[in-house]
Amino acid sequence: MARYELIIYWSNDDKAFIAEIPELPGCMADGRTYQEAMDNVELIAREWVETAKELGRAIPEPKGRLVYA
Repeated sequence: MARYELIIYWSNDDKAFIAEIPELPGCMADGRTYQEAMDNVELIAREWVETAKELGRAIPEPKGRLVYA
């Protein structure tokens, strides 16, 4: 599995940690703990890539650290 940037933050609304992989649109998961959110988003990322392959869609190459303004 390629290494993508992972963003994890606490959501007061959801009362959970949210983990996102910005380079894979829509790839996000939550968890009651930081580790659970990380584990869940890794599973979702694998499924995201598998689905993209099945549909013949391009899979973004990891860019490393992303910069946001």
